[in-house]
Amino acid sequence: MSKEEVFIGSVDQGTTSTRFIIYDKSARPIGSHQVEFTQFYPEAGWVEHDPMEILESVRVCIAKALDKATADGHNVDSGLKAIGLTNQRETTLLWSKSTGCPLYNAIVWMDARTSSVCRKLEKELPGGRTHFVESCGLPISTYFSAVKLLWLMENVDAVKAAIKEGDALFGTIDTWLIWNLTGGVNGGLHVTDVSNASRTMLMDLKTLDWDKTTLQTLGIPAEILPKIISNSEVIGKIGKGWPIAGVPIAGCLGDQHAAMVGQACRKGEAKSTYGTGAFILLNTGDEMVRSNHGLLSTLAFKLGPKAPTNYALEGSIAIAGAAVQWLRDSLGIISTASEIESLALQVDSTGGVYFVPAFNGLFAPWWRDDARGVCIGITRFTSKAHIARAVLESMCFQVKDVLDSMHKDAGEKGEVKNEKGEFLLRVDGGATVNNLLMQIQADLLGSPVVRPADIETTALGAAYAAGLAVGVWKEDEIFASREKIKTATIFRPVLSEELRKKKADSWCKAVERTFDLADLSI
Repeated sequence: MSKEEVFIGSVDQGTTSTRFIIYDKSARPIGSHQVEFTQFYPEAGWVEHDPMEILESVRVCIAKALDKATADGHNVDSGLKAIGLTNQRETTLLWSKSTGCPLYNAIVWMDARTSSVCRKLEKELPGGRTHFVESCGLPISTYFSAVKLLWLMENVDAVKAAIKEGDALFGTIDTWLIWNLTGGVNGGLHVTDVSNASRTMLMDLKTLDWDKTTLQTLGIPAEILPKIISNSEVIGKIGKGWPIAGVPIAGCLGDQHAAMVGQACRKGEAKSTYGTGAFILLNTGDEMVRSNHGLLSTLAFKLGPKAPTNYALEGSIAIAGAAVQWLRDSLGIISTASEIESLALQVDSTGGVYFVPAFNGLFAPWWRDDARGVCIGITRFTSKAHIARAVLESMCFQVKDVLDSMHKDAGEKGEVKNEKGEFLLRVDGGATVNNLLMQIQADLLGSPVVRPADIETTALGAAYAAGLAVGVWKEDEIFASREKIKTATIFRPVLSEELRKKKADSWCKAVERTFDLADLSI
């Protein structure tokens, strides 16, 4: 192979697994490795990760992906110009500056233990649930990092002691990984990027800095917080002891923001990522759109320290692919996640069954942490195939609820349509390999769904950000990659308008049945 080969690596640290993918200059993956890690459920509604296990998973993935690319004849050692990093957002941890050891497990984004913290804040603060919306765009919710941090500060003795001694560092997963990759206790860099910071409830969306008033109100010491940087800049070099020591880390984005870059979403374009949860973002350009319909105003991306800031409207769905995992791991209805498609295809409808996976409450656009999962419309006729199909429909109905809210908030001016007047939803993430799921999504939306040839756009977005920072790609090249629509699969709706409306009405009935169920007796 030629010595001029150029590569960019991408660490993709998700909710259930970590991957490292190596891309060549044409953004083609030439080596990758994936490792699943443990989910801990200490109590109902609690979800934790072991930060040391996540760190080790990154080390293994980098080493194995390098081995694979090298075995295929690529000179990655000399050609790797930078790596980007993307991560599950909101997941919160604190660690000791002096020992590098976590002070508690990472509290995962979907964890609901902080509902009492949220209720207390809502009662005490004059603005109630929306007290911080003006600065950070987010309602008070169990979802965001600030309330998880408050829980740790109130309940974990090691955290209290470390903060008192000035030895505590706070971060989301990106911050933990960068600190360790750049030296850890030996001068590791304590930073986060604007997209991850925008999900903490602590960053002002206009100034892109920590909001002093919010910190004072919540009693969070500023000195434990990382420095906020852009999504695309040389952050620092990987330290000794790592497989790619000396290589710069040059891009960092939360997973959903990385997917927007990977999908080349310009202003007025939206993408939906189907993973453990589902996340729909509409790029609103340099305008911060306030939602009146249950969505979040958030940051899309800022591709360089002096680059313009793009904002987004976001709808977050807590349980999407996780409902399929539940069918597999808890009920044993399927033995692999991919089996759900063939099982659901055994029937041509759900037979009137509606499933709402409100396992830990409902996120957008409902924001009900008192909701719990329901399955309604069951008769003696109901089979496991009907339930499997209802689970797939639940993912699509939730995305439809969010998109309906987006259309209302953004209006005609805020959305880009194709020459046929259609609004295209770009989709990505592991679950999109399921053709039935994609067809159901198009049918329930009544508009086309576009699946790119490479569905792993999250890792690609982080690679693009890193490559941009070190001059491997230019911004217009990245956004010209919308040419990929030409190689994409497009799913068009075939369901009648009348049936679509009836099904949507039935879904809304099912959602209402989930409310106020959090205190059901054991």
